[in-house]
Amino acid sequence: MITLKNLVLRRGTKVLLDGASCTINPGEKVGLVGRNGAGKSSLFRLLDGTLHEDKGDFSVPTHWRMAQVAQDMPETDMPATQFVIEGDVTLLAAQQEVTAAEASDDGERMAHAYMALHDAGAHDAPARAQALILGLGFRSDELERPVNSFSGGWRMRLQLARALMCPSELLLLDEPTNHLDLDALVWLEDWLKRYQGTLLVISHDREFLDAVTDVTVHIERALLTRYGGNYSRFEDMRAEQMALQATAYARQQEKMAHLQKFIDRFKAKASKAKQAQSRVKALERMEKIGPVLAEAEFNFEFAEPQNLPNPMLAMHDVSFGYPPAVDGGDPITIVRGVSKSVLAGQRIGILGANGQGKSTVVKTIARDLVAISGEIIEGKGLNIGYFAQQELDVLRPADTPLEHMIRLVKDCTAQGRLSGQATREQDLRSFLGGFNFSGDMVKQAVGSMSGGEKARLVLCMIVWQRPNLLLLDEPTNHLDLATREALSVALNEFEGTVMLVSHDRALLRAVCDEFWLVSRGGIAPFDGDLDDYQRYLLDVAKQAREARRQEARAETAPAPAPVVASAPAPAVAAAPAPSSAEQRKLDAQKRQQLAERLRPLKKSLEQAEKRLAALTQDKQRLEDTLSQPATPAALADAGRQLKAVNDEIETVEARWLELTEAIEAANSVA
Repeated sequence: MITLKNLVLRRGTKVLLDGASCTINPGEKVGLVGRNGAGKSSLFRLLDGTLHEDKGDFSVPTHWRMAQVAQDMPETDMPATQFVIEGDVTLLAAQQEVTAAEASDDGERMAHAYMALHDAGAHDAPARAQALILGLGFRSDELERPVNSFSGGWRMRLQLARALMCPSELLLLDEPTNHLDLDALVWLEDWLKRYQGTLLVISHDREFLDAVTDVTVHIERALLTRYGGNYSRFEDMRAEQMALQATAYARQQEKMAHLQKFIDRFKAKASKAKQAQSRVKALERMEKIGPVLAEAEFNFEFAEPQNLPNPMLAMHDVSFGYPPAVDGGDPITIVRGVSKSVLAGQRIGILGANGQGKSTVVKTIARDLVAISGEIIEGKGLNIGYFAQQELDVLRPADTPLEHMIRLVKDCTAQGRLSGQATREQDLRSFLGGFNFSGDMVKQAVGSMSGGEKARLVLCMIVWQRPNLLLLDEPTNHLDLATREALSVALNEFEGTVMLVSHDRALLRAVCDEFWLVSRGGIAPFDGDLDDYQRYLLDVAKQAREARRQEARAETAPAPAPVVASAPAPAVAAAPAPSSAEQRKLDAQKRQQLAERLRPLKKSLEQAEKRLAALTQDKQRLEDTLSQPATPAALADAGRQLKAVNDEIETVEARWLELTEAIEAANSVA
């Protein structure tokens, strides 16, 4: 078992754990919860040996093998399947021993090495790795694609598959759901339920925690408190505990006041001095019950919109996608033929697997992309508040929250979009304070902030604009549970229209009353709730597996012998199926057409990667210059150049992500 006894853990000057004790038994599935900055990830670093305790006792069984998701972005051209296989460190060591044994020409050593290789599961390693990759949402034609050809989110999925591939008695997962859509999330929950080892998971997704954990460990005020049960059970027990503590505290305060009143009244009287002194001692001996200090709650609300056009917008035969590359070519269409209206007060959840075009639809409605064809008619006075999936799409890392708000005021003034908002600097500071940006934080560079703080700043900027249509693309990725709850409450009280893309099922359930399904190049209403959607995803996955098995059987089965008919053919015959040669020709034509569509995108992608490599070299050179002694003028010039390089890197990276998404979407449609 894992034991922590009177543990003290510091990061710099901050004390994260102070006298904390806890026990975790073999096979338990533990959710580690607490506010951002409480020390959850640092506790993981203690378990994996990256950090060491400052005081106290800490132990993990020495024979336990540990697996966790590497946080670095893999840069390798290794095929995806092989990359995941190499996550099995036991198998990798066995393969290395076989190579060494063969080189030594030692027969006995080779025999032992081959036996160990068999025991490590070498015979079915590719199948196990591919099952993990497919379960996390990849297509079968991507199994041998180079790792560095995937976008960042998909590479992190490969890191997750690599961790799951590793045999372990202890599995550490830090926010494993951030890069998953609902179908991959459902698959991961099922996999973790069957995991035989000890699981510790950090997550801000309450439904995920409820599904996979049976113990909850809460970090609060530098202490660890263990609760039996999943997250919902933890909330219930903690609420009961806080109510009991509040009652006990109130009673003790009454008793202490009564004792103090007696002491104050009779301490000067000789006849009562002895009794007064005994009450002083009783008061000193009394073990003080602390007041209930609930976690600092974060609450906000959307201001009432100035107007509510109805419909908010109308789409007529709209196709969504990406424009042609700079050097020519055709646009990439991902979703086509959409004719829908968005009405005032609607709460729409947008569902669909990654790559189907959810974000593309939202970006187009948000005016970040232009529709490929068709017409989007906006209602008079439409005011859109857009939360981008990548917060840095709208944030500047070098600027402060106050500078962001001042720039927002200027932009809204220039566009004539001010609706009575406060615009003085002091008013903006106060507004930021309402989103927990107080004191020096208003002048802290955004690039140095956590993901949760950046997400709060984006929410703050949206709320200030008083929108009547909210477009939210994965707004909860970096938010803790308390902030997610505050967002849910604020959205429910919002009087405008909400269109929400999210894998947070609790948020979708609380906010949305209808769903659109983006699938197979179109958008259709989804008639059901999220439980129906999960069953739909499982059915689709089952059908896909069956289709792959049918294809495999068809490829290996011998061709049927021709049948000579003795009777004359009917007058009207069905169209004959294409022969295998014709089918191969058709397939080749399709591949050729796809290659022609992808060629300009891939060329632009290659140019972006080359430019990123050059910019990265420039950035390193300038950082080296700034770290060396130089004149003030030279340092200032290097600083200006570095800022320009960082800005261009941000722009090129955004373009790289768009191109990668467009290529993935074109492949999925094909």
